[in-house]
Amino acid sequence: MATPNPAASVVNADREPEPAATRGLTLEHLDANLDVVYNWGYEQTRSDLRALYKKAQRLQWNPDDTLPWADEVDFAKLQFPEQMFPLHGSGMYEKMSIAERDSLGLEIYAWVTSQFLHGEQGALLAASQLVNCVPDMDSKYYASTQVYDEGRHVEVYDRYLHEKIGFSYPISPYLKKLLDLILTDSRWDMKLLGMQIMVEGLALAAFGMMRDFGTEPLMKRLTHYVMLDEARHVAYGVLSLRDYYSDFTEKDRNEREDFIYESAVLMRDRFLYDQVWEKMGMPADECRRITLQSHSQQMFRQMLFSKIVPAIKKMGLLSARQRTRFEALGILQFESWQDPFESLNATDGQLAKPPF
Repeated sequence: MATPNPAASVVNADREPEPAATRGLTLEHLDANLDVVYNWGYEQTRSDLRALYKKAQRLQWNPDDTLPWADEVDFAKLQFPEQMFPLHGSGMYEKMSIAERDSLGLEIYAWVTSQFLHGEQGALLAASQLVNCVPDMDSKYYASTQVYDEGRHVEVYDRYLHEKIGFSYPISPYLKKLLDLILTDSRWDMKLLGMQIMVEGLALAAFGMMRDFGTEPLMKRLTHYVMLDEARHVAYGVLSLRDYYSDFTEKDRNEREDFIYESAVLMRDRFLYDQVWEKMGMPADECRRITLQSHSQQMFRQMLFSKIVPAIKKMGLLSARQRTRFEALGILQFESWQDPFESLNATDGQLAKPPF
């Protein structure tokens, strides 16, 4: 069976940081062009964004007070239904012992949580850029609340990984490529499109599956609170962009649609667990083939886009050619699913009463 982290039952707020070599931490510098826009008029021009800003103020939460960090976490079992295991149903899986399945399950769980952590740091950096470059004050106000949200998300996922699980994985190269594209693009609308719609939209769907199908109580509760924030973040992107693209030339609109499609492919390929197979010394090509063919994993990868496609449609970026590409990806069926604002409106009143 997987060995639980010996620190799982101990929460030490004053713990010594792990050595950089242990956690594999490095600093990376990224050259990024960024327009810095003052707004000396301070006009209130976007009542919808001002309302979202006020909602963000009301729904802030403190991880120390909200989450039961002192609870033990039992890693001696799978943290998600066995049917969702990437290799489930394959000959390779059937040959594995219970202990091997549990060990690999913990590795996959740590990998997924690590990608959540890395994605949240990317969102933190992008939100801080948006404060600088969005032109109107209401957008700047809201972006400032998202900086605080993302800092909190980085904190809770980092804490869960290194106090509970005990180890983490590096960022997926597919996620890293997308974050670099977003952070180095100088256009504010591309940052909103890439981060608020694509990355945050996928995160909102992934978190929903983690909350609904995961079995670990602390992670379910943590994810619930993160989702309350993420629903606002996606709504921010849609509110900011839904009218902005209406006057664009066909060339400029096509550029945005191409970026959306290329981002979708990167995010789909992100969930193939290559780093896990390599770390565990397993045949990576065979594991990747099984994962790609797994019915449950195909459904999982498709469901990741259940929030993105309705948002894109609402912004008028679901042209005929984009519909063809989305149909080939198997995600066009989500175009009429729940609007991002329906998800957002459902969050009021949930802060004090999570569903578990």
